[in-house]
Amino acid sequence: MTKLANKTLFISGASRGIGLAIAKRAAQDGANIILAAKTAEPHPKLPGTIYTAAEEIEEAGGKAFPLVCDIRSEEQVEDCVEKGAEHFGGIDICVNNASAIQLTNTLQTDMKRYDLMNQINARGTFLTSKKCLPHLLKSENPHIMNLSPPLDMNPKWFSGHVAYTIAKYGMSLCVLGMADEFKEQGVAVNALWPRTAISTAAVKNVLGGEEMANISRTPEIMADAAYVILTKPSKEFTGNFCIDDNLLAENGVTDFSKYASVPFDQLAPDFFVPDDILPPEAAKNS
Repeated sequence: MTKLANKTLFISGASRGIGLAIAKRAAQDGANIILAAKTAEPHPKLPGTIYTAAEEIEEAGGKAFPLVCDIRSEEQVEDCVEKGAEHFGGIDICVNNASAIQLTNTLQTDMKRYDLMNQINARGTFLTSKKCLPHLLKSENPHIMNLSPPLDMNPKWFSGHVAYTIAKYGMSLCVLGMADEFKEQGVAVNALWPRTAISTAAVKNVLGGEEMANISRTPEIMADAAYVILTKPSKEFTGNFCIDDNLLAENGVTDFSKYASVPFDQLAPDFFVPDDILPPEAAKNS
């Protein structure tokens, strides 16, 4: 029996990128995936919809239940959680992947965009976790995993994009608080963050185009790291802020070359990785 066979994952923003990669990795075990995302119709600049994602998940060996969901709406989130739980008979794992980004400084950030980032990142994560928790509390090995960074208060992570950092750190504060709040009830709450840029639509369309994508790792490194977290005993592994390559190295991965087309020293670093969290030797040598 594979580790995530018949487990049900609720994944926000899973129509593409890291969210879809995590879903497909779980699908290899025969997991059930509740796909909650906004993209029902093809986007002119972004690949994939919840329906094409569902096809990829089922091709990978899982079962998919695509649902249109704007995680800014309490009604929509509650409806999707309940429909998904009814469809699959419960929810075992909540993955808060949906996120909005705009790397503008204080004077260049309009409040509409500030609100969007905070509504999706911080509020959306809190809301989705809150609505999934009644089902998670009934699971044998319940997990919440947020795609968010370690809480490093170095001003360099705030300067130049205060609004985005506030929104993203809001997701991490949910990990800090909920991990302790639900520890005695056995619900694990952890964060996962990449050391390097990840080749996603956001990187290609917002952060640097194909040039940046070519010096990024593939989403599969995050999917493999997520799998490690989500298959650990929930009562033993909670409240952790994991960096993808360190976590994989700690769990036996020695070859990181499959995740990138360039050597480690040519990869673009991601934001928010604290200076004292050094990469594993295995990654540096790949």
